[in-house]
Amino acid sequence: MDTEAQHTERDPSTDTEDGSRSARVSWRRTGFVGAACVLFLLLLSHFVVQPFLIPSSSMEPTLQVGDRILVNKLAYRFGGEPRRGDVVVFDGTGSFVREDLGGNPIGGILHDAAAALGFAEPDETDFVKRVVGVGGDRVVCCDKDGRLTVNGVPVQERYVMFGDQPSSVPFDIVVPPDRLWVMGDHRSQSSDSRDHLGSPGGGMVPVDKVVGRADWIAWPFGRWSTVSGTDAFDAVPVPPTGGHPTGPRG
Repeated sequence: MDTEAQHTERDPSTDTEDGSRSARVSWRRTGFVGAACVLFLLLLSHFVVQPFLIPSSSMEPTLQVGDRILVNKLAYRFGGEPRRGDVVVFDGTGSFVREDLGGNPIGGILHDAAAALGFAEPDETDFVKRVVGVGGDRVVCCDKDGRLTVNGVPVQERYVMFGDQPSSVPFDIVVPPDRLWVMGDHRSQSSDSRDHLGSPGGGMVPVDKVVGRADWIAWPFGRWSTVSGTDAFDAVPVPPTGGHPTGPRG
């Protein structure tokens, strides 16, 4: 017996519905993956390594305007403390800037998230400087040859911007325990510990306000490199009252 193949035609509207459903599922999956990636990056930047955008010339030539640096937040987390010569990011609230209880909390959260991903300038309370003196150090500028000294030893600051003096402002300070004396490499363009001698804390940054150590330049690609240490402080002795090790980091 001859049989005829039965042909069925799909309703075009069914294809449209299936396509729309697939598209919704695809967008939902993409949104979920995107949100998971953002959450992962936020957690990474909060606990391990955080990108920071350099907004000023205060650390030239080491760091340029527009550089995106990666800050190692584990560098001092397990008993280590900042060393002379380290480039650090710190919260200047209470030392470089006054406490601020105002502001838009929602806008602050959005800005903090963008800054944590390196897409926005850091908070106005965040600073990047070089550690010049640690607890117990006597830091003086300048000696008869125009050099900065730490615990009586002249420091050859090769990282300072060419043409700049170690400091145009004379000072003679002793760093209190658990505090840091910090300065920018572009001394003529840096607002640092020197400018806050008369402020609460005398321009000294509490160690527990340090966010982390600037270890890498991640962007632009042409400047992709590590932020190298310095041997400028190798000859500086430990202060009589104690202090932290000298020399470049490993």
